[in-house]
Amino acid sequence: MFDPNSRYYRLETAEYTTADDRKIAYKRRRFLPQGEMLPLQVEVTVTRDDRLDLITAQTLGEGEQFWQVCDANNAMQPEDLLAEPVQVLRIPVPQPLSQM
Repeated sequence: MFDPNSRYYRLETAEYTTADDRKIAYKRRRFLPQGEMLPLQVEVTVTRDDRLDLITAQTLGEGEQFWQVCDANNAMQPEDLLAEPVQVLRIPVPQPLSQM
């Protein structure tokens, strides 16, 4: 259902049975970690012109892991991280997917 790089990949799949006996598969809810509790690798100053995938590729080694930067900054939406003209982002120590 989700790519192995996704923040949702390791979530448990559950099943709901409707009144007419149809089965609907869904992923369990993912709770955001407290960003300030994640180990910090570095802080990066960014502007609106920066791209989160490029920042993530440079700091974490893979652009698709942008969600780890979102988690470290308590952001639900990636675009929120570049909304201000200049902003400092917390870049976490990369977390292995097996621990997520």
